[in-house]
Amino acid sequence: QVRVVESGGGLVQTGGSLRLSCAASGRIISSYAVGWFRQVPEKEREFVTAIDGSGGGIYYTDSVKGRFTISRDNAKNTVYLQMNSLKPEDTAVYYCAARPWANIVVNTQGYDYWGQGTQVTVSS
Repeated sequence: QVRVVESGGGLVQTGGSLRLSCAASGRIISSYAVGWFRQVPEKEREFVTAIDGSGGGIYYTDSVKGRFTISRDNAKNTVYLQMNSLKPEDTAVYYCAARPWANIVVNTQGYDYWGQGTQVTVSS
């Protein structure tokens, strides 16, 4: 069983930066696709970005392109989300999710393992 735990959330001002971490345990996930999603109250969880099992394939939703960067450190069994130029509309709970296949998918149903989420709040 894979367990993923997010960390790194917090409160930042507009234009600030945060780096989220998604640490996996229970199994090596170097060949797994890993995604980041976010959710605000009363809205569906939305896809943000994902990295494929090889690390060479990455996909971002349009609203974060040029500001967010996903990466993985297989030696640490960890995936990161570097978030720069943050905006108030980035405020959400951010979730990490992993799937035991290498290819990226953008829907929540495609991921088997989810963390508990970490709150990101961007003040204006």
